[in-house]
Amino acid sequence: MKKNENGTSKAKLRSSYVTLIVSVSLVLFLLGILGLILINARELSDYFRESLSFSVMLDDATKEADIRMLQKDLDAKAYVKSTKYVSKDEAAAKMKEELGEDFINFLGDNPLPPSIDVYLVSNYTHPDSVAKIEKYILLYPFVKEVYYQESLLFLINENVKKISLFLLVISSFLFLIALTIINNTIRLSIYSKRFLIRTMQLVGATRSFIRKPFILQSAFHGFMAALIAMTLLLGLLYLIEREFFLMFTFETTKYLLLLGVVIIILGVLINIISTYFSVNRYLSISEDKLYY
Repeated sequence: MKKNENGTSKAKLRSSYVTLIVSVSLVLFLLGILGLILINARELSDYFRESLSFSVMLDDATKEADIRMLQKDLDAKAYVKSTKYVSKDEAAAKMKEELGEDFINFLGDNPLPPSIDVYLVSNYTHPDSVAKIEKYILLYPFVKEVYYQESLLFLINENVKKISLFLLVISSFLFLIALTIINNTIRLSIYSKRFLIRTMQLVGATRSFIRKPFILQSAFHGFMAALIAMTLLLGLLYLIEREFFLMFTFETTKYLLLLGVVIIILGVLINIISTYFSVNRYLSISEDKLYY
């Protein structure tokens, strides 16, 4: 009879451990998804910023050597992602495609100047930065004008700030919810062992001695939950890549590895802190309140 009772209690204990690990891993998985959204939001923001370009309009009589010199100079700048030379004929063909008719036959001449399209690194797409770059380019005597849509640049940067602030607020809110869920889950687990804690106190065990096995076990459970959460995230990433054919860059992979480290640290740290305070609560509680 006693063996059956011991077997039943061990099975219940294992079941509670499994429930705890699964609950924490699901919460960490949700935090990981939030991390992926934040990483990709930054990538998406950079993509939109770097897809914008400004045009450097050149004199018709500009020599090819001067054009190559300017293009080479711009390509060497840290703030320039890439440049593209557009000849008069290419500009005319592009305009014809946009208008749907041959405007050269109507005008009798091609009025479009040769130009260089400049694509900037995302950190330098703010209107102030572009204005400084414009001043530098205009120092070249054969540059007629630097054309860009200042209102569009301002609009994109403002929207990026608003979206970033919104994501930060949502992230903080969800993190607090996750913290509360994990803490409550661990408190319920410690609650089921409150009489064991009292028994250890009665036989003279110190507070640190009682806390140690709970904290070590909780750290292990947090680590296991983090590994499960990371496995689920990797599975999700695999499905996304297979479905949408996304290729992760080195920069993205670096952030994904950082996200994995953060999930492990959070899983272990939150578990340890919650267990510490939960055990302390039952170390300080009176015997009468153990039954409530």
